Amino acid sequence: MFKMILTWIGGAALLAAMSIDTLAVIGRYIGLPLRGSIELIEPMVLVSGSVGLVFATLAANHAKVRLLVERLNESTRNRLDRFWELSSLLFFLCLLVGSVWIAADLWNGHEVSELIGVPWRVLRMFANLCLVVLCAISLRRLLVRRAP
Repeated sequence: MFKMILTWIGGAALLAAMSIDTLAVIGRYIGLPLRGSIELIEPMVLVSGSVGLVFATLAANHAKVRLLVERLNESTRNRLDRFWELSSLLFFLCLLVGSVWIAADLWNGHEVSELIGVPWRVLRMFANLCLVVLCAISLRRLLVRRAP
């Protein structure tokens, strides 16, 4: 159910971004530009990218160089996998700490985009929620994986 909801959210964000950009291009050619189209596309890219990162982490499909790793013995490969999980967790935690810090610092600033007023606070909360989910997935994978 969780993956299905993520698929719909990410897919809807990509479709919205594509539709907005298509309308903006058509509008420029017919003389009716869509003002603020970039401000509308940026949140969609944030949502679809964040959902894509959660999907990749759930499936453990992040980019890896397997050429050397596949030549190692099983125990060394398992240790490297645990190191990779720990590194991912630390990376996501650092991103989360920095993002929460920025969100807390700018919380009372009531930031909005320049042309149409997209509230950045909501987008920061969504990004932070996705980072919390990424940390939880990485931590679970690190704790559940058996040592060789």
